[in-house]
Amino acid sequence: MFEVDSNTVHDRLAIPRQPVPKQSPVDRVRNFDETYMTMDLGAAVIEAARCIDCPSAPCMDACPVHNDIPAALKRLEAGDIMGAAEKFRETSTLPEMCGRLCPQESLCEGSCVVGFAIRPGHAKHPPVAIGRLESFITDQQRARLGQFPIALVLPSTGRRVAIIGSGPAGLTVAEELQQRGHACTVYDRWPEPGGVLRYGIPNFKMSKAILEEKLTALRSMGVRFVNNTSIDGAGALRDLHERDGFDVIFVGTGAGVGNRLRTEGEDLANVYQATDFLVRGNLEPHELPEGERERPEVGDDVVVVGGGDTSMDCVRTAIRLGAKRVTCVYRRTENEMLGRREERIHAREEGVNFAYLTTPTRFLGDDEGRVSAVELVEMALGAPDESGRRRPMPVEGSERTVAASTVVIAVGYNADRDFVEDATLEHDGWGLIKVDERTGQTNVPYIFAGGDVVNGADLVVTAIRDGKRAATWLHMYLAEAGPRT
Repeated sequence: MFEVDSNTVHDRLAIPRQPVPKQSPVDRVRNFDETYMTMDLGAAVIEAARCIDCPSAPCMDACPVHNDIPAALKRLEAGDIMGAAEKFRETSTLPEMCGRLCPQESLCEGSCVVGFAIRPGHAKHPPVAIGRLESFITDQQRARLGQFPIALVLPSTGRRVAIIGSGPAGLTVAEELQQRGHACTVYDRWPEPGGVLRYGIPNFKMSKAILEEKLTALRSMGVRFVNNTSIDGAGALRDLHERDGFDVIFVGTGAGVGNRLRTEGEDLANVYQATDFLVRGNLEPHELPEGERERPEVGDDVVVVGGGDTSMDCVRTAIRLGAKRVTCVYRRTENEMLGRREERIHAREEGVNFAYLTTPTRFLGDDEGRVSAVELVEMALGAPDESGRRRPMPVEGSERTVAASTVVIAVGYNADRDFVEDATLEHDGWGLIKVDERTGQTNVPYIFAGGDVVNGADLVVTAIRDGKRAATWLHMYLAEAGPRT
């Protein structure tokens, strides 16, 4: 085993951050494999040794599920990979996914003391690579076991749980309640389970093989998946409870309805919503509904509108689909972008252009009704809006037109308002379900909810947090309900 002679805080702060290998841009634009490659064990141990084991552990506080990061890294440093992985699994159902997908720079790593400690000569080093270590540790555990670790399932309680949506919140509820002996059935409208983990995350960020392994583990525990099934319409949830005999229901349908620009020409052919573009660009035909199985057309010039992580997924997908020129159009500056800086770096490395302080005013089409160009206008930042960011205002006379064989709209997501209204669940003006913040319970006592359908488009880790919270209270609700009448 590798040993690190670093017994003092001073010694540990002197250790440089270890490089995490990734495919070169020239190579990775030719495939959909994960950008990051597996860390070397020795480098991972040295990186773990950079942790100074802060008494207050601000990284734990910054993690939505409060992973005991120092304890996990100490176990890795001591050579106990299996113990380190179990430490992460104490609080997270999907640590290998969170390690790849969480914005660590604004969560655990953003609070890591190592990242802002001042060293001799006023030198600063980056924070501990917590996210990459989390995925490395749990990947290594699965490789040694040959599968996901499968929890002991308690004897059947005779209770039945319906879970609507198979994203991270729904999968977490299913795992937690199946362990407790409740029979869980997960419904989803897509052909395959996984929700956003399958239909919203490109393969170059997370291999679908990890999701498939997780689903295999859940099935082996007894979780049942029912796909190509929409639970909607007035009374659908009530029918699951009263007609089909489900004792409780968890709603984790996410926020998958893409926002529209409502700009002239948005209905032209080859103007895609982000989800449609991503699923058709990243998934195999059997994973998609009939009628959505053809690859999107990209042509030579792709324009992606938006500034979040989804827009980066779209521009990087477009490059891999063969577009010669890909431009991300964003109405503010990079400083106001909400997505991960790391993803923008990857996009630039892969040849994506960025047009900041720019927004489309209309999309122009050819004689056959396909988009052929985008009219853009420059913007200037004015006073802050309700989000606290400076409001972009158009600059008069700055219009210009650029060629576009394909346009992708990636300007955010909302929940399915029709679903919550049909389900008679209390919700806000955006269609987000209102729940008891402590328990996740809705206005209908036997229905709980969590994840993006409650929070709006958010993170995988916050969906896991909501799922764990709801599972705890769902279990208590079932225990207190007494025999079903």
